[in-house]
Amino acid sequence: MGGVSAVPVPQPRAAVPADNPASGRRSLAIALLLGAVGAAVVLIASGQIWAKGTAAVGGGSVPLDANGRDITGVPAALAVVGLAALVAVFAVRRAGRLLVSALLALSGAGAAAAAYTGASDSTALDEKAARTTGDAAATVEALTHTAWPYVTAVGSVLILAAGLLAVGYGRRWPAMSRRYERPGAGVAAGPSRAARRAPVVDPDRPEDLWKALDRGEDPTRGS
Repeated sequence: MGGVSAVPVPQPRAAVPADNPASGRRSLAIALLLGAVGAAVVLIASGQIWAKGTAAVGGGSVPLDANGRDITGVPAALAVVGLAALVAVFAVRRAGRLLVSALLALSGAGAAAAAYTGASDSTALDEKAARTTGDAAATVEALTHTAWPYVTAVGSVLILAAGLLAVGYGRRWPAMSRRYERPGAGVAAGPSRAARRAPVVDPDRPEDLWKALDRGEDPTRGS
């Protein structure tokens, strides 16, 4: 007899799951943290003093200052939009989730751009100088800017990062509506615990017969 050569049997390759639940939960937690912290930073920093200066009045000068919302209300407004979009991500699915995630990212990008532009703006203080001196042509003098516009920009970048995470990983995140679908799934799988423990109907008690009829049961069944 001739020798029989052993042919190796190919082993099936292990299936690699398309979505890793652990990475989905991790990205969700990071996005929530970045979005919440970023929005809080933007809202707080935009209320701080961004610019200082003086206006010449008579023989002296009057100190002036302007906070972020005097200079531009865009970062604070977009931070609120970003918070709303972060919550709305869980209320929608598929294409809707992608659109809301993109809105979250754009809110962060727009707020960062507005904060960076406002870091060198003098319009708000020029207007205050004109009102203070009564001269429409007056401008602010000795203009200085603080670091708060850049703090606002950093917070805006955190919102942008949360939006990018939502765009990339949002399809793995749970949706609000699934929480309310679970009871229905349990009922479809089999009778509920309450149904399995249906009360015993005593045919000699008329009130039990009426209650059974109200529940849609046949009170004569099992008699």
